[in-house]
Formats: sequence, C-alpha cells, structure tokens
Amino acid sequence: MDVIDRFCKIYTDICQISPEDLGAIYAENIVFVDPITTHTGLNEVKGYFSNLLTQAKSCKFDIADILPCGENQKSITHVANWTMTLVLNSGDKTITLDGTTQLAVKDDIIVYHKDYYDLGEMVYEHVPLLGFVIKKIKRKLAQ
Repeated sequence: MDVIDRFCKIYTDICQISPEDLGAIYAENIVFVDPITTHTGLNEVKGYFSNLLTQAKSCKFDIADILPCGENQKSITHVANWTMTLVLNSGDKTITLDGTTQLAVKDDIIVYHKDYYDLGEMVYEHVPLLGFVIKKIKRKLAQ
C-alpha cells in the first residue's frame, strides 16, 4: 500500500486512529498548513490531531478523488478533493464542508500538506451571533 492509499485509509475517520498512526503517512519534517495555522514537524501535527480527537466524536473525509499533478509541478504531487463531516462532542453538532488538499510526496511519505476550505463555513458560521451576521451577509451578496 503506497502513501496515498494509507492517507485515504487514515482520513476515512480520523477519530478512529491514534496520533501515532500519523507517522505512517507524514514525514518527521512535515509542513501541515490549514486556513487556521501552520504546523511544522510530526510532533506538532500529532498535537493538532490530539486536540481534534478530544473535541470530536467523528471526523470523516469522503475523498472524491486524488489527482496526480502534471510534470510541470515542482513540489505538489497530488491534489485531493473531499467532503468532511465533523461531529463535535459538544451538542452533537455536525459540520459538513467541501475542501481541497495539496500534497507533496517524496520517497513514499508526505512532506507537505495544505488544506483549502471555507473557514467561515467551518468555524465562524457556528458561533451564535457571528454566524447569524455572516449568513445574513452571504444571503445579501447572493442576491
């Protein structure tokens, strides 16, 4: 099983893994970027996932496809398109959103991971007063 297959298996439901399992897909010097922050090194990424595991009942990724990049790309080797379904412990709240991940694989291990998704959809829209305001602005802009 190559690293892309291992990646898909781990992301089936992140809450069913141990942070130690991340060493099977990420290099010691992994750079992991999402819209909130950047984590450098496997230990930081493990800490990030440990925190997620304490807050979520389930975090599943339906990976629609993983596309290899063309030869013109120097570092990004794969792009994954996905839908995440996150069920939080607090109030059984479910958040669903679409996103894309860029991956750089070297020697059958991921050395770079960057997520792209709508941070408002993920976080801000779920804060009571702020969510109301953001949804109202989105409706107004859609007209």
